[in-house]
Amino acid sequence: MERLNPRSRSDPFGKRINRTHSALLVYGVPWVSIMLGSLTPWLPVIAPAPVLPPFGFLMLLAWRFVRPGLLPLWAGLPLGLFDDLFSGQPLGSGILLFSLTLLVVELVEMRFPWRSFLLDWLAACAFMLFYLGAAALLSGAALTAVQFKVLLPQLLLSIVLFPIISRMVAMLDRLRLMRVRRLG
Repeated sequence: MERLNPRSRSDPFGKRINRTHSALLVYGVPWVSIMLGSLTPWLPVIAPAPVLPPFGFLMLLAWRFVRPGLLPLWAGLPLGLFDDLFSGQPLGSGILLFSLTLLVVELVEMRFPWRSFLLDWLAACAFMLFYLGAAALLSGAALTAVQFKVLLPQLLLSIVLFPIISRMVAMLDRLRLMRVRRLG
């Protein structure tokens, strides 16, 4: 019996045989996308109050909800440090808040394993409220009720953008799992 070369097959599945995932894409895309999200405070947006949501934190939440086991629990430390270096927050606030978020999400999912997009969105809203409030408290500024009202547009924009960012993360996840041809 003659063996067929998988590359010469004419059916649609022959072109996918003998391919593997790229390790650089599999492990690098989530980390790089979160770090790119943390670089958004450098965008040239001029506003009298904070308007841009913390995209690094939103990307972290989206990756955690789209692919629950992908990021290890200790990922909050390096990603929070990177966010602190580029967001203007005091050093350690992002480390603390990213790490606490990953721990709390893990504890909640262990206790309540059911999931849906609506529950993920509501959880992300609660985490965004916690993150923005805690970041304002950790910033070292004297806070008044007026300053907390100024954070409302940033919170609302974060809540509205979370489904879009989750969709972007799902597309990045498909890119991450693309198969590449194995050499040899």
